[in-house]
Amino acid sequence: MGNLLNISSSPHVRDKSSTQSIMWCVILCLLPATVVGIYNFGLKAIILIIACVATCMLTEFIWQKAMKLPVTVTDGSAALTGLLLALNLSSTFPVWMAVIGSVFAILVVKQLFGGLGQNFMNPALGARCFLMVSFAGKMTSFTYDSITGPTPLAIIKNAVKNGDTSSIADILASGDGQTQATTSVINMFLGNTAGTIGETSAIAILIGGIVLIARKIISWKIPVCYLATFAVFVLIFGGRGFDITYLAAELCGGGIMLGAFFMATDYVTSPITPTGQIVFGVLLGILTGIFRIFGASAEGVSYAIIICNLLVPLIEKVTIPVPFGKEGIKDGK
Repeated sequence: MGNLLNISSSPHVRDKSSTQSIMWCVILCLLPATVVGIYNFGLKAIILIIACVATCMLTEFIWQKAMKLPVTVTDGSAALTGLLLALNLSSTFPVWMAVIGSVFAILVVKQLFGGLGQNFMNPALGARCFLMVSFAGKMTSFTYDSITGPTPLAIIKNAVKNGDTSSIADILASGDGQTQATTSVINMFLGNTAGTIGETSAIAILIGGIVLIARKIISWKIPVCYLATFAVFVLIFGGRGFDITYLAAELCGGGIMLGAFFMATDYVTSPITPTGQIVFGVLLGILTGIFRIFGASAEGVSYAIIICNLLVPLIEKVTIPVPFGKEGIKDGK
């Protein structure tokens, strides 16, 4: 009897990681970007972050209680959604609008589709796009050092659009010609510039992203393929030739770093197949490049990720590995 084998149903591969541990690890890895955002934008940033996180957690708790569902608010997913949404907003964004966006993220994008694991798009990005459509003026108003003006990406885009052949360093140093909103690529890398609370510091985001990859919370495939594809696209179609400074500004500006490491890699809305993750990253890079270079806005990360979220079922269908010992489907069988 001692030699009997116990046979059970799948899954047979187990891991000590839980949803709760993963979510809180991601939140911890967002702390560098959060701290820089608070340092740059002060009390307004703190209030907005608290409002978004608290509203997301409260909305999930109330909904699950009302629907007599298991309360999972302690797993960290709602808190992470709130933090990501806040980091995607300007520090001057009205709190009551942020509360509406937080409710939309949890109730409409997440819970109405079945809760965690069932949502078809990233809740924070879904809410951000909802707010962009509903309150476009407030979503595109940015302030840094008490100066209201365009983001560095907007300054660059307007200059390139107007045929300015000056170097990117000179374009950023001169600002938009109307305000004192001037900066440099090094400031974009460090985070001393206008933008949303969590997207300004590329180095802070990179620190958190590298930790996630090192701890194998996320795979390197999506962020690396995303950023590499976008870089190639910018060099080919950006209109500035092989301008490394221009490329650095595009990579450090806007939400591409935050999106690549913390939103495109969302377990629920990204492919699980290795090849699918590469395809997903390449599509993200192409779409972001199209939106930024040929679109009306200087940004485009949110829409690129959401569109690719919708393509995930198709990507997984065409990239699913062939079972061991099988040559593939033949004659439709």
